[in-house]
Amino acid sequence: MPVRQKREERVEATPNTASSENQKKEYIEIPLPKLNLRSAPMNQILVVILVITAFVIGSLVTKVQYLEKNAAGSSQETLSNTPTTAPLPTRPTKLTVGPGKLPLLGDANAKVTMIEFSDFQCPFCRNFYTQSLPQIKKEYIDTGKVKLAYRHYPLPFHPAAMPSALASECANEQGRFWDYHDKLFEEEEKLGQGTVQYTADDLKRWAVEIGLIGITFDTCLDSEKYKDRVETDIQEATTAGVNSTPTFSVNGEIVEGAVPFAQFKAAIDRTLK
Repeated sequence: MPVRQKREERVEATPNTASSENQKKEYIEIPLPKLNLRSAPMNQILVVILVITAFVIGSLVTKVQYLEKNAAGSSQETLSNTPTTAPLPTRPTKLTVGPGKLPLLGDANAKVTMIEFSDFQCPFCRNFYTQSLPQIKKEYIDTGKVKLAYRHYPLPFHPAAMPSALASECANEQGRFWDYHDKLFEEEEKLGQGTVQYTADDLKRWAVEIGLIGITFDTCLDSEKYKDRVETDIQEATTAGVNSTPTFSVNGEIVEGAVPFAQFKAAIDRTLK
């Protein structure tokens, strides 16, 4: 990489030039020795090249670490993680979609309706299941104050997300949606942290392990029987402004990400009052 030196001409200080010299520079000037490449020994030239290369590599490493740090601090996955040519929908302050066709978790007459737009392969959705949902269930769902509805929003960069959504619909066909919902997240938790990988064979095996009829389930999953239903959920969520998982609606109020229980509690309590 060529090294560009900055050559400055000396001028006598005048009232006009003094103010310009006092202006804060947005860079640091590092004087470099003048190199005579014709007479300089080859080892000196190599040293200069190595120093410049090390500087460039160090800058790239720093940038990557910065990006990884920002990603680690997130609580949701968004469609902006992948290239797109169309603008993403703006997020409204409220969601106007209904609970959906899957069975509700909790009392159907509960005052608060909490809708979750989720992706079974999303690690942040799994975090919500393991961290905040148990407390929400204990304090609000089991006491008849909140009912929870699950809506599909499988992200396109998760290869197992759509098959998992279809599998959950096949489990629902046998009356076991919530059991299978729990089984998916619990098995993923065993596989490791972050976005774990699994196959259709795993989905079928887990169905049998919770007591579903294997042949019926396998036929349902292989035929993608409920793909239209999943795609309807995706379309309604996109129209409502959802573009990340998990996203929640608490009687219309949006809560985005696998946030701590305290934030869900505040949103629910506002509605109950």
